[in-house]
Amino acid sequence: MGMTMTQKILAAHSGLEEVKADQLISTRLDLILGNDITTPVAIKEFKNAGFDKVFDKDKIAIVLDHFVPNKDIKAAEQSKTCRDFACSQCVSHFYDVGKMGIEHALLPEQGVVCAGDCVIGADSHTCTYGALGAFSTGVGSTDMAAGMASGTAWFKVPGAIRFELTGSLPANCSGKDVILTIIGMIGVDGALYKSMEFTGPGVASLSMDDRFCICNMAIEAGAKNGIFPVDEKTIAYMKGRTEREPKIFEADADAVYEKTITIDLSQIVPTVACPHLPENTKPAKELSDIRIDQVVIGSCTNGRMEDMEAAYKILNGKKIAPNVRCIIIPATMQIMRECSEKGYITAFIDAGAAVSTPTCGPCLGGYMGILAAGERCLATTNRNFVGRMGHVDSEVYLASPATAAASALTGFITEYKEAK
Repeated sequence: MGMTMTQKILAAHSGLEEVKADQLISTRLDLILGNDITTPVAIKEFKNAGFDKVFDKDKIAIVLDHFVPNKDIKAAEQSKTCRDFACSQCVSHFYDVGKMGIEHALLPEQGVVCAGDCVIGADSHTCTYGALGAFSTGVGSTDMAAGMASGTAWFKVPGAIRFELTGSLPANCSGKDVILTIIGMIGVDGALYKSMEFTGPGVASLSMDDRFCICNMAIEAGAKNGIFPVDEKTIAYMKGRTEREPKIFEADADAVYEKTITIDLSQIVPTVACPHLPENTKPAKELSDIRIDQVVIGSCTNGRMEDMEAAYKILNGKKIAPNVRCIIIPATMQIMRECSEKGYITAFIDAGAAVSTPTCGPCLGGYMGILAAGERCLATTNRNFVGRMGHVDSEVYLASPATAAASALTGFITEYKEAK
C-alpha cells in the first residue's frame, strides 16, 4: 500500500519501511521548538523529570517572540528562564531581542528547518514548516520537554486529505484567501488529526510566502499538519539559508487519501473570516457595511515580505481613515530591515500606521493592540475566537494583508480590487 508524503517522512524518521494511518510510532526528531510562553513550562517539566542536559544543543530552538520586548515583570521572568536555560545548555538556535522574530517566520528564514525534517514545537502553528516539505506539528510543553531530553516523540500516524490545486490566483488574492476559503468549506474540524496535503498544477503558481501562510493555518481546520511538495521554488528558497542537504519525499501514486478536494485557484476571491471562528467566512465584498476600529498586519501567518509589500502598495501615499488604528508588524528583524531599506516603514508612518519590532503581541491578546469592549479589528492573524485579541465583547475579523490595508484606508471592511 502506498504512503502519503507525510507518512513517508514519518516512516523514515521511525526506522520503518512503511507506516499506516492510526499506527503508533516513536519518531526521531530534527528540531524541537519553544517560545517564551511554552518553554518555561517545558523547562520545569524537563528538570522535574530529572534531566540536566538536552539530547542535542543544535536541535533545540528557543524563540522569544510573544511578549518580547518584555511587556511586564511576568514576561521578563519567563524570558529570563529561557535565557538562563539556553545559556546553560549552549542552545545553538536561541533568538532574543535584536535578532528575534516571530518563530514560524524566523526559523525558515534562518535555514533552521529543511525539507524532509520532522519537527515538533510547543506552539500550535508549528505546522507552518510543511511549506518546505517537512513534517511539523504543534505539541504541548510536556512533549517539548521529552523531546529536548530524548530527541524523540510518539505519534499516531495521521490519515490524509488531498487538496488538488488547479489554476492560479487572481491578482488581488493570496494564500490567506486560499486557506480561509478551504476552512470555510470544511470547517474548523474538517481535517481533524489529518494531514492536509496540497498537490496539483496550481501549487507551482503559489509563492513560498503563500505556502507558509496556508500551512500555518492548517491547524485552524483541526489538521495535524499541512504539507506541500518540494519543487523548484522550495529549493530556491532554501538555497543559501541552510548547508544541510534537503531530503525530498514524494507521495506514492497509490497513496491512500480519505478524500480529495479540488480547489480552482482562479475562482478564489478576497475572503474574510467573521467572528468567532475561522470557518465563518464570507467574501470581503459582502461585508462593506462593517465598520472597524483597528487593523493589524503581521503575525506568523502574514508578516512576511510579500505581506509587507502588499500593504505598502496600498498604503503608500495614502492616509489611514480617521479613528482607525493601524498596526504593522514585520515578522522578523531581517524583514523589518528590508522594509526600512525599501522605504516601506516611512510610507507606513506617513500613512498614519504604527510600526512595531517583531512580536506576536496583538495576535493572542498579549499587547501592542488590545481591544476594548465593542471594538472591531480586521487582522491578518490566524484566530478570531471570543476574547482572542482583548475584551470578550470585542470582535476579530481575519483577512489577507491586501484586504486589511484597503480596509484601513476606508474604515470599513473593503475588498481590494486593483491588480498587484
